[in-house]
Amino acid sequence: MPDIIADQYLIEDNIVAVNSLREVQGCSAVEGEVRWDPVHSLWNGGMLAVTLFVAPALATWGAATVFVLLTGVSLLLGHSIGFHRLLIHRSFACPRWLERLLVWIGTMVGMSGPFWMVRTHDLRDWAQRQRACHDYLAHRRSILTDAWWQLHCRLQLARPPAFDLGRAGEDRFYHFLERTWMVQQVPLAVLLYLGGGWGWIVWGICVRVSVCVTGHWFVGHLAHRRGPQSWLVTSAGVQAHDVPWAAIATMGEAWHNNHHAFPGSARIGLYPGQSDWGYQMILALKHLGLVWDIITPVTMAHRNELLRVEQAAGVMTIPQIARG
Repeated sequence: MPDIIADQYLIEDNIVAVNSLREVQGCSAVEGEVRWDPVHSLWNGGMLAVTLFVAPALATWGAATVFVLLTGVSLLLGHSIGFHRLLIHRSFACPRWLERLLVWIGTMVGMSGPFWMVRTHDLRDWAQRQRACHDYLAHRRSILTDAWWQLHCRLQLARPPAFDLGRAGEDRFYHFLERTWMVQQVPLAVLLYLGGGWGWIVWGICVRVSVCVTGHWFVGHLAHRRGPQSWLVTSAGVQAHDVPWAAIATMGEAWHNNHHAFPGSARIGLYPGQSDWGYQMILALKHLGLVWDIITPVTMAHRNELLRVEQAAGVMTIPQIARG
């Protein structure tokens, strides 16, 4: 039988994420139209075309190594820690210079600028917590339709909410990144060309960006369709699932059911065997004195709308959060 201490870890929870979205009177997560987004469509489509038709001819061990290293570093430090756990959810604190560095690395992943990422995330997060939301925001359509929508289109709500980016919205460096997010790849391209020619550019930028963007959509699609669950959010119209096979590749982000239950937590992989490299890196930065005020389920207050899946099924089994 699990011990009582482990149960206390799971009872202490609250939505503590710093959200940029602000509801306005009459706003709706349902009424809207999916429209083609030429900027992201051409960018994502172009990167995918180079990956499919050019990259195989330029494949070398050096290019593959560059791809793996840059992908891992950018997803870990940039997307998972910089964008998601820091800029969006403020699940820990750090010096401003480190925050800007992590957000810059997140921009280098190649999905979009920081403000676009925050607004896109918060709109989806808010919509999925409503009783009903548009199919675009719920990943509810077929996999091919959802791929087209998420990678090449945007949702224009008829009555959208408002956004307040707070301190980040006043940061000139973030405004610079928002305007130049595609151009940020150019200095890296120069370095890669000097190091290994066109093969390193193609694999270090085009293949990396295409894999990151497509993989982000694919894992997100699965995380709202199928897979293991430990928790249900009873007030939400869309529930989340874990995608265990993607845990390492996403640096722990694939434990999405945990994230829906504890959205403000810096720790996403909560249970024994759930790899979370993002959280481990945050702990490493804490040991260096660069990170503090880390939020985890242990430090969060009770959230009444959380229900264990075992409780919903009538089985009183308590999941144990791993220590550490």
